[in-house]
Amino acid sequence: MTASTLMEERIRRLEDRAAIQELGILYGFVMDERDEAGIRQIFAADATLRSQDGVFSASGIEEIVQTYLGRFAALGPTNHYSHGHVVRFDDADPNVATGLLASHAEVSRNGVAMQVALRYKDTYRRVDGKWQFADRLMSYMYYLPVAELAEGLGDPNSVRAYGDHRPADWPEALYSESGSDWLKAYL
Repeated sequence: MTASTLMEERIRRLEDRAAIQELGILYGFVMDERDEAGIRQIFAADATLRSQDGVFSASGIEEIVQTYLGRFAALGPTNHYSHGHVVRFDDADPNVATGLLASHAEVSRNGVAMQVALRYKDTYRRVDGKWQFADRLMSYMYYLPVAELAEGLGDPNSVRAYGDHRPADWPEALYSESGSDWLKAYL
């Protein structure tokens, strides 16, 4: 491999990383603006959307769009913001990558102001030169009314989006039998 070819590959990898990280940020804007056309652009046609608690389970773009349209019906204004985004490329396939994205959201759900701590475990795929979500797994540390944030943050049942107290998905080291073994793939 020539130095020029190696440099081109390294530049391409940097450009791909930037595009994937932008995809994660654009997701928040698409959600906040209820942009159905945007959903269709950021998810691959055969993508899957899941949540660790099992509430979300959609396969294919039509199911994903319907899932989000249903979610939008329960939500007022939202504000998603991303914190850190780790991206790992598949050395066997330059059109596939995985990632971890940490984020929060401020939402109004059924008229109640809520704060949400989210993590996304993603698989990305380049389709026609553009990176898209191939699989998105959402999980929650908490989904709490703002008025309950101080007391609910340490509660293992800190997901209150659905009118009851459901278990937090993470930290998995505390709440899962398998713990945080999944993290080793990123270290």
